Order: sequence, then C-alpha cells, then structure tokens
Amino acid sequence: MELRCGRHALDLASPVVMGILNVTPDSFSDGGALYGEGRARIDYCLRMAEEMLADGASILDIGGESTRPGAAPVSSDDELARVLPVVEAIAARLDAIISVDTSNPVLMREAARCGAGMINDVRALQRDGALAAAAASGLPVCLMHMQGEPGSMQDDPYYADVVDDVCQWLQVRAAACEAGGIERQRILLDPGFGFGKTLAHNLALLKHLDQLADLRYPLLVGLSRKSIAGKITGKPVGERLAASLALAQSALDRGASILRVHDVAATSDMLKIWRAVREAA
Repeated sequence: MELRCGRHALDLASPVVMGILNVTPDSFSDGGALYGEGRARIDYCLRMAEEMLADGASILDIGGESTRPGAAPVSSDDELARVLPVVEAIAARLDAIISVDTSNPVLMREAARCGAGMINDVRALQRDGALAAAAASGLPVCLMHMQGEPGSMQDDPYYADVVDDVCQWLQVRAAACEAGGIERQRILLDPGFGFGKTLAHNLALLKHLDQLADLRYPLLVGLSRKSIAGKITGKPVGERLAASLALAQSALDRGASILRVHDVAATSDMLKIWRAVREAA
C-alpha cells in the first residue's frame, strides 16, 4: 500500500519506523530535551531529525502538547509556537515525511501549509473543527483510541471487552471520518497503548492486535518506553530499550505497519532482522 503524504509517498508494503520529536517541556520519556527557545532549539531539532532519518526513520512525528498520564492541556497559541517553527525548518531543510501529533484544528491547517505530510491525533478528530480541518488538508490521518483525557485517563479505566471495545470504537470513528470527507485510503488506526488502559488491557490488545489489523486499515503502534514495559520489567523509562524492542516485534508479528518510537536506530536494526527472517526461503 502506498500512502500519499503531501509531496511524499510512503510505501507500507513493509513496516516502517516513525521517530518521535516531542517539543514539549514535560515529555514523559525525555523530560523536555527538545524544548527551548529561539534558533538554538530549531538547530537542535534539525540535528535530531537528521539523526533519526539517518538511523532509518521513514516519518518524523512532531508534538507540542504532552499526552502523558496526568498531563495538563496547553493553549492553542503555545502549541503552534512550539510546533510550527520546527515543521517549517524540517520541511525546508530535509526530505522527510513530517507527521504532526495534534488534536488542534488550527495547527492541522497551518502544519499542512508548512509542509507536514500526516496528522496524528490521539483524540481521533473529535475536537470541534478537527475533522473538517483534517479533511481539507488532504493528508493521511491516524485515529487513536483513548478512554477519557490525559489528565484523567488512568483513573480506573474499564472495558467490557477491551479488544472488541477498541475495535468497535475505531470503526465508528473511521466511518465518521469517511462520512466527513476523508477517504478510506487516508485513514490509519492506533489502539492507543497506555491511553486509558491498565497493564492487562494493554497486554490483551497486543496479544490480539491481529483483530484490529483485520479491519484493513494500516496500524500505527506506540509502545516505546511506555509503562507496559516498566510494569513488566521493573525498569525506569531510560532503561526500557530491550523491552520496547520486544513489544515492537510482537506488534509487527500481529500486523503493525508503523512503529512510533524514541530509539530509531535500535528499532530499525530489529526491523531489518524481522524482515530478513520473514523473507527467508
């Protein structure tokens, strides 16, 4: 499958890596390493983007609002100020597919104008104006499942059947997007590991990810450094690489098309091995 991402084409016949660039002061994984002011911040983001591309990333995902558990929302103006200069700089300097991690319809429109090639929305285009903005952009959109909002999503999440509930919810959102002018071939799905889910919920979703793949939309999966790895291994965020790779491989085996990760080089190496084994005689 080829996904049109603005001026770029993304071949999803084989899984690819999406590198994470969080330009927030409160990212759960890096403590805001890419957050700052002025030209120095842009230059640092460019260096990180270049490194991720060299390490094997096919997409760069830029986010200006933390969605970690307990995170507070940011204003639209703050989010635009964090994200747009980085999108503009990368689009001008690098031949890269840029994804914007946002629920903000204003940022969706402006980022598309500045060269973004994908919209990645943890709220599945439910905010007022988001669906219309995404449809007008002509870009692919990733719809993620989240129960509640970041500030409260881990307050005792409940599902009758987490796999069935997530599949049905994403189907409803995909249908709403198609009715709103977003063609099916522009839609990706993300089960939202860690977003309003317990460890048991996350493990069930991963074990049965093939059921979501059966819906015949490309799957984007974000498991990198998340609490599922920490709760199983007991390791802090900075020591979850091995666990993250194991989780990513499990997702690949069950139909994931895009791996959204912090550790691009290591994930790319794992993906090369995975492909080689799959393609062996």
